[in-house]
Amino acid sequence: MEPLLIALLFANAVFNIVVWPRFYVRVAKDPRAKDAAGKPTPFLIVHTVLIALALVLALASLIAAIAALIG
Repeated sequence: MEPLLIALLFANAVFNIVVWPRFYVRVAKDPRAKDAAGKPTPFLIVHTVLIALALVLALASLIAAIAALIG
């Protein structure tokens, strides 16, 4: 069971690291991301926070997987 959990933690980390930065690029280019003055809107701020949290969770998953792998 442990190898499966380690694999899932690694898969989670890889998925988050690959998907979310690409999504941020799309969100940043969206017309709703900035107002007329060029300032970030709540749309961009909320998505940036969510993406940052996903990347923090990816890092935590990676650390947990490595820790489980080592011992």
